Amino acid sequence: MEEELRAFLAARLDRPPRIAGVDEVGRGAWAGPVVVCAAVTDLSPPPELPGRGGRTVALTDSKLLTQAHRDGFAAALPGWLAGHAIGAASPGEIDEAGMTEALRRAAVRALEALPEPPDVVILDGGHDFLRGPWRVRCEVKADQRSVTVAAASVLAKVYRDRLMAGLDAEFPGYGFADSAGYPSPAHQRFLEEHGPTPHHRLSWSYLDDLPRWRHLKRHRDPLAGEGQLSLL
Repeated sequence: MEEELRAFLAARLDRPPRIAGVDEVGRGAWAGPVVVCAAVTDLSPPPELPGRGGRTVALTDSKLLTQAHRDGFAAALPGWLAGHAIGAASPGEIDEAGMTEALRRAAVRALEALPEPPDVVILDGGHDFLRGPWRVRCEVKADQRSVTVAAASVLAKVYRDRLMAGLDAEFPGYGFADSAGYPSPAHQRFLEEHGPTPHHRLSWSYLDDLPRWRHLKRHRDPLAGEGQLSLL
């Protein structure tokens, strides 16, 4: 995909194009931030890792890689990329503004933190949620067709997994080191007994199934617009 965009932009720029891939992690979790990485390729071949039997492991969607391979790529990618940056939106922002707006904020923060603005942004998925000044190409399964989106996928996941693992000592029992805030059985059981932490998303429907903690649920007021909360 980057080669196609480079050919398109070559006649319009007097320098190599800056192509950024953007991907997110944490959208479906019950706890923790949503994290977005923006990664810019220098258009050279991406790194590969040694695999079994003399084979190599290619860069691809983080969900298709083992944890060891994700960690290996996370160490190698900064030396290959022309630039990368992480943006995040907190559980409070997700509760306040909704996931779509929180995702947009995290992505904008990542893109604005890049050393130089990209000429085009590749988004994984079919919807342009950025609503910003960047030229955007949306592509379903871009994390399997674009090396920059794959790189962003890996870096975002490794960053968020380590962040959630760091919360495990402060909030033991929720399984943050293992589940990264997603609804694992251990996470659900402990949450039912001990209630949400300051890192849980309080506008999510899981609280409807927790009678002891249902009073903590936050509801966005549909008549007041995004960003307004009422506590019921």
